[in-house]
Amino acid sequence: MSPQKLTIGFVRRGYSASGGAEAYLKRLGRGVVDAGHNVHLLATNDWPRDAWTFGAITRLHSGSTITFADEVEELRPQVRCDVLMSLERVWRCDVYRAGDGVHRAWLERREKFATPVGKFFRRFNRKHDDILRLEKSLLAERGAGRVIVNSRMVQNEIVDLYGYPSDKIDIVPNGVPIAEFREAIAKREQGRAALGLAPDEIAVLFVGSGWERKGLSFAIEAVEAGNDPKMRLFVAGRGNRRRYKSARAQFLGTVVDLAQLYAAADIFLLPTIYDPFSNACLEALASGIPVITTRANGFSEIIEDGVHGSIIDLSDNGAALCGALKFWSDETRRRAARSTIIGRASQFDISKNVAQTLQILVQAAASAALTSGKIPNT
Repeated sequence: MSPQKLTIGFVRRGYSASGGAEAYLKRLGRGVVDAGHNVHLLATNDWPRDAWTFGAITRLHSGSTITFADEVEELRPQVRCDVLMSLERVWRCDVYRAGDGVHRAWLERREKFATPVGKFFRRFNRKHDDILRLEKSLLAERGAGRVIVNSRMVQNEIVDLYGYPSDKIDIVPNGVPIAEFREAIAKREQGRAALGLAPDEIAVLFVGSGWERKGLSFAIEAVEAGNDPKMRLFVAGRGNRRRYKSARAQFLGTVVDLAQLYAAADIFLLPTIYDPFSNACLEALASGIPVITTRANGFSEIIEDGVHGSIIDLSDNGAALCGALKFWSDETRRRAARSTIIGRASQFDISKNVAQTLQILVQAAASAALTSGKIPNT
């Protein structure tokens, strides 16, 4: 592995203070700098000045999917970097991190749950066509030199749908700062008090934005169908609350201190239609609570059904969701599983993800230098 100092470019469109991709990119940027390399971020004006303190930032003015990709392509020769890693769908890059999964696969899964009216209007949604054009450029047309995925599910989708060579795909599971969530467990009673929970009440937690994709309607239906008066559903994240009315659900909006919220919960529920690898599920696991999710979530690959949580085949399998909620409503069972759950989560600390990703970036830079006959920047 080259000991030379590299300049690694990152691409990210848009910004959200509570966004998982933004939090991940900051951790990755810090890890790259700590390893002795330089970083350069290509992003839109949405990024606050104090949100990227690790190195240079070039601000792009294009906001739409295609125009942003066009501007990245135009600016690429001017941005001196040894390897360019994109967290967005663009026309070309050295390394593409498919953190959002495969859009074509998501559309196919969603079609199974869509209403006739929804299917009709989606035919005229140009945004999906634009995303698919870029995805095709990266994968089918080999615009990406290498691809990083966070689950085998996504790897299989890329190979099956786009014919991208599997030997150029690296599986790097998501990671979270395990210690941060473990420390918050001590604040459990404080968190439960803030939610107004009685000692014998069971707090079921749903975290995420994009509620249709993440299956909030199925979560609400399962809690209501269970008809357990002690069970309460808490929803954290952004979405249209008017579409999800329920006397059993309490909407918290965007929550800053998620670690304390996880600590206060008893069960995590995410019956997602499609998720490459839910970070929220991993955060819940790190907090010692069982996770109920679907096989359409790449996260399900790292847990064992009935040990770390429950894995449901389909989002709309209400009977299976109710059964899983009833299974984990047993406080004795949850208490006995806690150490096993935390032990499993400890294998996915963010430091491991950063180290693996950096190794791939260094290898990609060396490969690019060899191909071009150039020596990496020092």
